[in-house]
Amino acid sequence: MRRTPTSSRSPADPVTAWADEVVVGRQIAGELVRHAAERHLRDLRDGPARGLHWRPDRAAHALGFFPAVLTITAGTKAGQPFQPLPWHTFVIGSLFGWRTDSGRMRFRTGWLETGKGQAKSPLMAAIGLYLMGYYGVARSEIYAIGQDRATANVLFKDAVAMCRAPIPGGDDETDSLESREQVVIRGELDNAWKIEHPATGSKFQSLANGESISGPRPTAVLADEIHEFKQNGPIETWKRAIAKMPGDAIMLLGTNTPASTQIVGTDYSEFYQKVATGEIRDDEAFALIARVDVADRESVFDNEACWPKALPALGVTFPLENIRGEVNTARQLLSTALSVKRLYFGIPIGATAFWIAEEAWAAVQGTVDEEALKGRPCWLGLDLSKKNDLTALTAVWAGADGHLFAKTWYWTTREGLADRARADQAPYDQWAERPEETGLVAVPGAVIDKTFVAAQVARLVAEHEVQFLAFDPAGMADFIAACEAIGLAVWRYRGPEEPPGAGLKLVAHGQGKRVAFEDRQLVMPRSIEQLEDKILTGTITIAASPVTYACAANAQVDCDGQGNRAFDKARSRGRIDGLVTLAMATGAALFHPTERPREYQMFVLG
Repeated sequence: MRRTPTSSRSPADPVTAWADEVVVGRQIAGELVRHAAERHLRDLRDGPARGLHWRPDRAAHALGFFPAVLTITAGTKAGQPFQPLPWHTFVIGSLFGWRTDSGRMRFRTGWLETGKGQAKSPLMAAIGLYLMGYYGVARSEIYAIGQDRATANVLFKDAVAMCRAPIPGGDDETDSLESREQVVIRGELDNAWKIEHPATGSKFQSLANGESISGPRPTAVLADEIHEFKQNGPIETWKRAIAKMPGDAIMLLGTNTPASTQIVGTDYSEFYQKVATGEIRDDEAFALIARVDVADRESVFDNEACWPKALPALGVTFPLENIRGEVNTARQLLSTALSVKRLYFGIPIGATAFWIAEEAWAAVQGTVDEEALKGRPCWLGLDLSKKNDLTALTAVWAGADGHLFAKTWYWTTREGLADRARADQAPYDQWAERPEETGLVAVPGAVIDKTFVAAQVARLVAEHEVQFLAFDPAGMADFIAACEAIGLAVWRYRGPEEPPGAGLKLVAHGQGKRVAFEDRQLVMPRSIEQLEDKILTGTITIAASPVTYACAANAQVDCDGQGNRAFDKARSRGRIDGLVTLAMATGAALFHPTERPREYQMFVLG
């Protein structure tokens, strides 16, 4: 098998030089970018054993194309040759310089995540143009895709503008790729939809989500604004098309840091973070994720020194005064502060409408060790689905010091799972493939068989000190029948006047905003308040699950004139069952009913 030579570090290798600068601290970079640089340097040493080889000459060819052929078309550097920014240099060089034993490009996917305004779209557009007609692949097909036509056109319009811009060193202002007829642009002005390169029979085309073409053979699929994607189906379809291609082909994804409610972007970001850190070994995946570090988050508005970690173009093509203006506004407005932290500094704090301070919610996500909690008091909360959506069961244990530990399990039906995933904009099908990690089990049939839920309750009752199960009265008759079917004894608590039954006690939990006799019964306003207190004080650990996080991110809280709050399923952005059961089980764990005063009768004797 032919091997390509591996280079050492040299002045002619700006990619490795930049990685060195990052690792030794001479180039400001966040932890995740530093991991990417360390990976590059580590692979220089260890890569050949895995069939990976560094070709700085191939990197140099790509890097040379940008300033020789393309002109910047917008911003402070408009009209100047496209000199790649330092972070651009690392990306371009890595994508085109790393090779396999066969000489093929190593990377088949790439992830670029930075703050706003860091020239991701022009970079991706320029890479598309290079691969279309100047890399050496005949009949190459380049596609710009997006959640909709507008997002697909963001980087495509950059490509069109560069084709119409003067070529650096050209004869005059009209000397462009288009005027030289090196490219043909289909569509006038902003209505352009395809670029053709006649000499190689190649094309660069914009496609909106859901649009398809017959028999695509993509050399590159470029998708910007990944945080806007509602479903990952189109991305996965194009990834499969890339995987089928012989020779060089790549999918390049660009985004700002997604909100936690933007599930598609969040899932991909988390995957590529693990690639960058080495937690996942994927030699065909490239990741550059520019965020401020966790230690910077609390003081990010006041610490300008950390800003380049998320804004690698700061002070070059992105003016410092721009972000200072955003920060000054954010200091005054909470809603603006949350979006600025995420969009500019890469702090994944999610939607501004998160039902509680998301930083506090994120801080209590962790691991819950069921085995270690054996012997501790335990309470359950159950929310049954109508038919096939989500059924959730939460267990809450009380530790010796009063700290609570919560874990949630979910059930849905396998039938129609993909359709519900699309309708709810939640990747149930993917979550169901990882039940140990997510807690979601897809059961056979069109309706959730309650015996699956009853069996899990029976296991918890057998292994733990379950005090009682708090339930939403809707659908409980079916659950009680399921318990009887598997031999789990249960009884429904109806008040202190009635004698206790045998088996697991079932206690009704109010679901609305109404508060009546809260000292003697479970009500949602009180349970929400107690859960909120435990989260804000950090005295609860919630088993980390993407399903539970999604439920929390979806939740909307309704409030009446007296300040009584309840979760509003009708107004929520998606399923919230896991958050409802978490509140119910927490309220149950902290419930201390008082005895009802004895009633006395008065007789008047006369």
